[in-house]
Amino acid sequence: MAHVRFGLIGFGAWGSHHARAISNVSGATLSAICSRSEVSRQRAAADHPAVKVFADYREMLACEEIDAVDIVLPSYLHFEVARAALGSGRHVLLEKPMALSVAHCSELIDLARARGRLLAIGHELRHSSLWGAVKRLVDRGAVGEPLYALVELWRRPYRLGSDGWRYDINRVGNWILEEPIHFFDLARWYFAGAGEPVSVFAAANGKRADHPELHDNFSAIVRFPRGGYAVISQTLAAWEHHQVVKLTGTEGALVARWSGAMDRTFSPTFHLQILAGDRVEDVPIEKPSGEVYELVDEIDAFVQAVGGSSPLACTGEDGRWSVAMCLAAAESLASGMPVTITKE
Repeated sequence: MAHVRFGLIGFGAWGSHHARAISNVSGATLSAICSRSEVSRQRAAADHPAVKVFADYREMLACEEIDAVDIVLPSYLHFEVARAALGSGRHVLLEKPMALSVAHCSELIDLARARGRLLAIGHELRHSSLWGAVKRLVDRGAVGEPLYALVELWRRPYRLGSDGWRYDINRVGNWILEEPIHFFDLARWYFAGAGEPVSVFAAANGKRADHPELHDNFSAIVRFPRGGYAVISQTLAAWEHHQVVKLTGTEGALVARWSGAMDRTFSPTFHLQILAGDRVEDVPIEKPSGEVYELVDEIDAFVQAVGGSSPLACTGEDGRWSVAMCLAAAESLASGMPVTITKE
């Protein structure tokens, strides 16, 4: 079994969960933590007293006791820090979005290939016992060829992020890249058998006066080859955190639901049902589903990939497609017209 020594860059609310996950994975050691915030560094030292704590990621990358770097930072820093980490010869697990432009995504992919390092993107929903069960049903033909999917999130409040970065357009880059990107990735994953997405048409409303780039309601129709399409929809004007996937195909249908008071709860409710003939049947989900559980599985899968025993669940190429889909949706919002999706 591979043993991977991790350096973690970013120790905010989600970064601390990454630290917990790394510490709970067999074959992984949390060797270093980096944070610009003195308060976060103090908390990291208290929570992980055996781990080296740094204020500058460049100093951390100079540490020889690191095999891989886990980057959990505001979106606008992803490209700069991932480029430095790959350039130092480390494998990289990079939170979504992998970058704020397709060109920067491509540069990271090329650099990882040139250095012979793995570049994984943190679309942790691919590791979910619930959303992964949907993928397995689709892949084994349980609903035939997918024709339509709805991937919907209903929530409030919207997380500010450390120092309010998610409400700063200069740091978030594009609001669609922040949370809806997960659902674009799921849609592409489920429709993989049809080919890559072709176009997107988006609509939104409920702009906030102080943050016109942040819409309360957002929806997009993504079209795939052979006529299949997915609707990605999110509202931030509701309550709690409720996600649903509904999918119909040439031979059946399924629905998966997940609910929690907050997205990072350890006690959610969830279920999956499928139409089998004329009967609706429950599909058992044996493991808990939710971000806090999926993150552990994501770290474990990354460790296995570094050891060569399994492929990456979400590659740099996958991450680039997600960014391309979101940027095309943003272009569609601005123009009011459908936009062709390209990853160039």
